[in-house]
Amino acid sequence: MPPGPARELVDLFRRLRRGRSLSGGQIAVAAGLSQNYVSEVLRGVKAPSPQAATKIAGALSATGDQACRAYQLAEQLGELNRYHRARGQQHPGASPSPPSQRLARRRAGAPKGARMAGSAVVEVRYSLPPDTAAFTGRDKELGQVTTAIADAAGAGSVVAVHAIDGMPGIGKTALAVHAAYALAGQFPDRQLFIDLHAHTPGQEPVAPEDALARLLGAVGVEPRVLPAHLDGRAAIWRDKLAGQRALLVLDNAAGSAQVAPLLPGGRDCLVLVTSRRHLGDLPGMVVPLLLGALPAGEAAQMFTRLAPRAAADPAAVAEVVRLVGYLPLAVSLLARMFARHPAWTLADLATDTRESLLTLTAENSSIAAAFGLSHQHLDPAQQRFFTLLGLPPGTTTDSYAAAALTSTSPAEAGRLLDALHSEGLLTETGYRRYGMHDLLRRYARDHAATLPASTGDQAVGRLLDYYQHTAAIAQDLLTGQTRPAPPPTTPAPSAAPVLDDARQALAWARAERGNLLACLDHTTHTGQHARITALTAALAEFLRRDGPWTEAITRHTTALHSATHLSDQPAQASTLNHLGTLRRLTGDYPGAAGVLEQALAIYRDLGNQLGQASALNHLGTVRRLTGDYPGAAGVLEQALAIYRDLGNQLGQAGALSNLGTVRSLTGDYPGAARDQEQALAIHRDLGNRLGQANALLYLGTVRRATGDYPGAAQALQQALAIYRDLGDRGGEAETLNETGTLHRLSSEPAEAQAYHQQALVLARAIGSTTDEAHALAGLGRCAAATGHSTRARALLRQAHVILQQTGAAEAPTILAELNTTTSSGPAE
Repeated sequence: MPPGPARELVDLFRRLRRGRSLSGGQIAVAAGLSQNYVSEVLRGVKAPSPQAATKIAGALSATGDQACRAYQLAEQLGELNRYHRARGQQHPGASPSPPSQRLARRRAGAPKGARMAGSAVVEVRYSLPPDTAAFTGRDKELGQVTTAIADAAGAGSVVAVHAIDGMPGIGKTALAVHAAYALAGQFPDRQLFIDLHAHTPGQEPVAPEDALARLLGAVGVEPRVLPAHLDGRAAIWRDKLAGQRALLVLDNAAGSAQVAPLLPGGRDCLVLVTSRRHLGDLPGMVVPLLLGALPAGEAAQMFTRLAPRAAADPAAVAEVVRLVGYLPLAVSLLARMFARHPAWTLADLATDTRESLLTLTAENSSIAAAFGLSHQHLDPAQQRFFTLLGLPPGTTTDSYAAAALTSTSPAEAGRLLDALHSEGLLTETGYRRYGMHDLLRRYARDHAATLPASTGDQAVGRLLDYYQHTAAIAQDLLTGQTRPAPPPTTPAPSAAPVLDDARQALAWARAERGNLLACLDHTTHTGQHARITALTAALAEFLRRDGPWTEAITRHTTALHSATHLSDQPAQASTLNHLGTLRRLTGDYPGAAGVLEQALAIYRDLGNQLGQASALNHLGTVRRLTGDYPGAAGVLEQALAIYRDLGNQLGQAGALSNLGTVRSLTGDYPGAARDQEQALAIHRDLGNRLGQANALLYLGTVRRATGDYPGAAQALQQALAIYRDLGDRGGEAETLNETGTLHRLSSEPAEAQAYHQQALVLARAIGSTTDEAHALAGLGRCAAATGHSTRARALLRQAHVILQQTGAAEAPTILAELNTTTSSGPAE
């Protein structure tokens, strides 16, 4: 074949094919063309159209520059064929003659001085690489781009720059190219693509002056006339695009300094920039777009598009894409592997994924290689920091936790977290809080395995010390230290967040919930018994407030085993005390009484009076709930006496409030009101808002029982506001139920039903069977009050079953109501 565009194009395709080891059939399938057509193109028999050449280049995994060159060569061949057909000849391999040069220049709108390939340059108007055939989802992100352009166009200009950034493998280039094709009609003059190679294996990032040389060459400027300096080239580039509606994709950018000189000056141009780094210094109107992982459904759809035979087992596909955290690069890689191995099942693929995901390869790509390029760009301090971030049991971090882990200051840790976020290696999960994709964490952890074992162990140990110490401070703030707290077992960290009150303590615990429980799981799996007991104790009040209580019971049961293993009697008693509270809250009254009596016995053996008072106080609540009012009053009087002897006002207030509730149930309403008002006064003097809420709730109950509905409503409203402000969901559910009862007795069944329904949702969320039963009973009474007897019986029956199982004192009352409610009324 004589030299010329045809020979160059065939040589290009053959080089790519040898590097990929693909058959003609595979290329045809990937390109969406017939096998005969592709075969003739690869043998040089047929000249492809520019579009077909671009598709074949894409099937051969050509780079952006290679795809652009294939498009240019196919355009030249098209011009040659048209010229020779006009002369009655067929000469696809010849060099262009002067008439074809003039024809090509006129078609491309080239300046008169521009020359064609061979001696100079070819003007290029369209060089986008092929759109991804399996592109899936991203409707929200595409909508952001198109909406911003439409809004700006309405204001008289087009958005200059969309900066698309995110972690390696998240699909930035695919989105940019797909968006470019979708928007091409709005930018008809030019659609150009250039790879800036910030993270390309074996290549340095393209210098801005070299990128401008390529872009200027694409628009017909000869290299020999280019200025040597950057500013001169940028000026010519802006001049060439002035007045044009052009779209420019700058892919794989290293930073703002590389991109800024490439931006056109016209207002009618759109630039899509992709980068693993956040480009915060670009001039003009920049719309940032941070990509995250695909939604689960879209990831599964992408997998089955690339591997159609997997569609028969959607559950297995869902598991495979879950294993890779819905990262597009990983989903694509695994789908291509599955398609390449017809003997594999999805279970086989899942097994390989669990064992060696990061090193699995499809052709020349692997997840580890993609991550490694970003890792190589970090300085040594950043690399060490990133590696250690792979070690924590949890999934998010802030500057304090990261400082403890890496033995740095919070200020330095914050700087490094920001730097890794800018590199696309961390994601923001909240204000100054960062997370890491599961695959990046696995990559970092693999790097950490190369460190000395002591380095990793010490880092995790420092982190556990930090969480244990800070959680203990939060526990003291949340409880007011009415219970005996275990002595601190860890040294104070070098830095920790300032927690001044219960609200800050609860906010910190909620932000760190996942990490705290993950650390507790880690200590359990590694058999660190002392840490298990200490960390569980430090989370006790938080777990009581937020639940779910069944999970909290499991945690405390594990802590009890550890305390027993260590023969640590104070820890055993403290854990039994917490277990008693939780079992009572879940309706297990016999179990609660049993563990509280065990705690009381240990505290007596130890001579721990504060512990005894705490156990007696909780035991009094259990006896009251099971209808043993004399027994409840007896132990509560003992608890009150001990608290008074110790001068513990907070404990006195709690015991008074519980004692007042017992008096109310036995009909001593004046005594009950007196006890609740005393408790309320003490809590207000101490500034204990949770205690105030408890006293107001029970005072509201007393006032309702004595017919003082306005006074009851006022107390309950105050209690509900405090519980909600403190985030105490158990107290909120109980108050909602009591408020519902008040509205029903005030002949307001619709309002009552709304309160009970809210209580029911909360109770089920935290696992409070007692509050669930009270909500169901309240809803049943509302239904009966409005004539819906069938529904009333169903709801009362559910409430009775729960209360009967717990041994609650109200069970017989509910049963009596159920028996007197007739099955009549409107159809349900």
